[in-house]
Amino acid sequence: MNRVEQVMGLPVSVDVRAGGDLVDHAIDGVFGWLREVDARFSPFKAGSEVCRYDRGELTPSELSDDLLEILSLCDHYERLSGGAFTARLPGRRLDPNAVVKGWAVQRASALLLAEGLDVFCVNAGGDVVTSGEPEPGRAWRVGIRHPERPDAICAVVESSGGAVATSAEYERGAHILDGRTGRPPAGLLSVTVAAGDLVTADSLATAAFAMGTEGIAWVASQPGCQVLVIDAERQVHRSPGLRLA
Repeated sequence: MNRVEQVMGLPVSVDVRAGGDLVDHAIDGVFGWLREVDARFSPFKAGSEVCRYDRGELTPSELSDDLLEILSLCDHYERLSGGAFTARLPGRRLDPNAVVKGWAVQRASALLLAEGLDVFCVNAGGDVVTSGEPEPGRAWRVGIRHPERPDAICAVVESSGGAVATSAEYERGAHILDGRTGRPPAGLLSVTVAAGDLVTADSLATAAFAMGTEGIAWVASQPGCQVLVIDAERQVHRSPGLRLA
């Protein structure tokens, strides 16, 4: 069963193979969870926990365990990237979205597994979590959009139990900023990371893109990750272990 809904400002598809009568209920749970996350942690909803904390209406001791975990992850990737990745730039509102999406979709996949469904693909605007094989001997295939041609893909990555995330500017323009300078980075067109979970893949892809050209070697050095980077000169940098279809 495959269902697509607009959640968190982007199309999310949930493709579950087998499972019988459990599938509808499980997919309902996934979309219910993602809607809850959007309401609680969106920096664009005035009543969200993120916005209330940013306005000083909540103290750190009053935050939910979920938001504390999200902020801890933001701090981790800020340190790991030397400040290129950040949830808060001076003079700007708190925006943990670079972590929230991957965290939420990874949790959504855990909901499916908890229902006994172990063959699925959850795709949130091109950031993907997979489990199992859709057909015996065949992995899920994740298309990577061409950074300059919206009607084309530049590669297809195979995944059968992990996550794939891409950071680029083709959907939302220059929305990724280098936390060290406060300015849009230069030198890269897209960064794709395949990792064991979507928090890692999405956060590392965003951090590498924010770093610009120095992010190529940095992201390739991160343990447990395979990468595909296209730089501004249209050169492709790929980990030898990345599985392409």
